[in-house]
Amino acid sequence: MRTAAGNRTFLAIMGALILLAWLTLWAWEHSPYSRYLQHGLWGQTSHAGLSMHSHGFSVILYLVGWTLMTVAMMLPSTLPLIEIFRRLTIRKKNHLQLVVLVIAGYIIVWAGFGIVAHLGDWGLYQLIGRVPWIQSNGWVLGAGILVLAGCFQFSSLKYRCLDKCRAPLSFVMQYWRGRRNQLHSLMLGIHHGIFCVGCCWALMLLMFVVGTGSVGWMLALGAMMALEKNMPWGRKMSAPLGGVLIGWGLLVLVSQSWLWA
Repeated sequence: MRTAAGNRTFLAIMGALILLAWLTLWAWEHSPYSRYLQHGLWGQTSHAGLSMHSHGFSVILYLVGWTLMTVAMMLPSTLPLIEIFRRLTIRKKNHLQLVVLVIAGYIIVWAGFGIVAHLGDWGLYQLIGRVPWIQSNGWVLGAGILVLAGCFQFSSLKYRCLDKCRAPLSFVMQYWRGRRNQLHSLMLGIHHGIFCVGCCWALMLLMFVVGTGSVGWMLALGAMMALEKNMPWGRKMSAPLGGVLIGWGLLVLVSQSWLWA
C-alpha cells in the first residue's frame, strides 16, 4: 500500500511540474513578452542598439523559455526511466535528492543543446542580414531544416539513440553504479540526456521552423517524440515521420520555386 501511494504521489508531483511548465509557456505566449520565446530574438537585439545589460537580460529570458520548453516537451518522454530509478533507489535516505539530480542532469544536456542551437540560429540570422537573396527567401532555410530532420529519421544514429531511450531499465542498470550516489545520479541524467538529444535533436530543430513560442506545435512534436520513445510500436513511426518531413520540405521548395518562376 505504501509503495502504491508513493508511486501515485510521485507521478502526481511530476505531472504537476510538467503541467506548470505548459501553463507558464501558454501564459507567456499570450503575454506582452511573447517575443522572448521567438527564435529570431538574438539576431534582432544584436541590430537594435541595445545595451549589453538589456541584451544579456534578453538572452537569459530566452534560455529560461527554452528550458521551460524542454521540461514541457521532453520530460514526459523520460518518465519511465525516472520512475524505474526512483523504485531502485527508494530505500536510500536521500532517494528524492537522487531523483532530482537525474532530472537536473537531463535538463542540463538539453539546455546545452539549446544554447548551441540558438547560437547557430543567431549565426544564420547574421548571414541572412548580409545576403539579400536569403533575406528575401527565408523559406529556403525552413525547407532545408524540414528535409534535414526527415533524412535524420532514417539514420543509424537515430535508431541507436532511440533504442537506448526505449529500454529505460537496461539504461539504468548500465549507467547507475550505486556508488557516490549524487555524482552517479547526475551522470545518469546526463547520459540519458545525451542519448535523448541524439535521438530527437533534428525534431527539436523544427521548432525554429514553426516557431519556438507556438504551444500547439510544442504539443504536437512533444507527443510524437514521446510516442517514438515509449510506445511498443513507436520505433515504427520514425521512417513514416521522416517521409512526411522530407515531403513537406520538398513541397515548400516546389511551391515557392513555382511562385518565383
